[in-house]
Amino acid sequence: MQLSFMQCSINVTSACILVTLVLFLDNGNGLSVKNVVDSPLSTQKLNTNRTIKVDANGQGDFKSVQAAIDSVPNGNSNWIIIHVSKGVYREKVHIPQNKPHIFMRGDGRGQTIIVWSENSEDSYQSATFKVEAPHFVAYGISFKNEAPIGIAHTSQNQSVAVFVGGDKSAFYHCGFFSSHNTLFDYKGRHYYDNCYIQGSIDFIFGGGQSIYHECEILVIANKRHEIRGSITAHSRQSTKERSGFVFVKGKVYGIGDVYLGRANGAYSRVVFAHTYFSRTVIPQGWTNWSLSGSTGNLHQAEYKCHGPGSASTNRAPWSKQLTDKEATPFLSVDFIKGKEWLPAWFF
Repeated sequence: MQLSFMQCSINVTSACILVTLVLFLDNGNGLSVKNVVDSPLSTQKLNTNRTIKVDANGQGDFKSVQAAIDSVPNGNSNWIIIHVSKGVYREKVHIPQNKPHIFMRGDGRGQTIIVWSENSEDSYQSATFKVEAPHFVAYGISFKNEAPIGIAHTSQNQSVAVFVGGDKSAFYHCGFFSSHNTLFDYKGRHYYDNCYIQGSIDFIFGGGQSIYHECEILVIANKRHEIRGSITAHSRQSTKERSGFVFVKGKVYGIGDVYLGRANGAYSRVVFAHTYFSRTVIPQGWTNWSLSGSTGNLHQAEYKCHGPGSASTNRAPWSKQLTDKEATPFLSVDFIKGKEWLPAWFF
């Protein structure tokens, strides 16, 4: 398939920023439209020109990402751009609660990489990148934990790439890499757009209230054969909690068998909508492994998914195939009240 750039139309409004690329698809289908989020326009929406440059070769204000973050004033109330130039930054990075309004911009997820290697019995402690401040945006950066897969059922087996514990965090065109427990989506409202997430067991987990829009999920082989992996392990303990993981218009593929999710709480809530599933998704689809008690309050659901792994005939009996009406609350950024705080989105 060949793509040629035909037209770029920009619509900047008070609500969001839209970049519409009209692409010619040389496959007999004529023109199709694809929306993408553009970094410069996101910067414009945040209305700031305050930039701190990080360059591993010493051509910026700082050589390390953490040093740049440390320079942001405590209680910061105006957006600051931290531009992380291409390179591999081998460091653990922490954005504490008192440093909000940071826009961390890389040169592309294949160019700007923050990496560490650590296994721990503590998921939080193992994380390469931790963000606990509200109002955080990352664009075009990869986050990696290179620790190898540990031995099954041992405590020293958490190897988190990113811990997200602040409210109103957004990641655009970012990569998340680990062998296990890749993305700790702990709590708060979060948005992931056109991201790449790789892992084997419980690699998107926590109690966040999050939308994953057009994200690519790669399942890697799990060498601990007695455990079949799950993409998600969402924690929700009551109907009063608004949390849940929602995946819209993405794709799931890889090596080995995987569940879409396991219940990590009696009210665990995960929805996959308009998502492509390869055969790596097993027929049962969902598991209640580690959950004691009834499955009656679980909300493990799918809506108009497609691909060879989407057949619903043998799905877990408590899982749901949603109707149009049931799916509607999950199919817009209103699920995370995103129109109030996101710099850009496409729904």
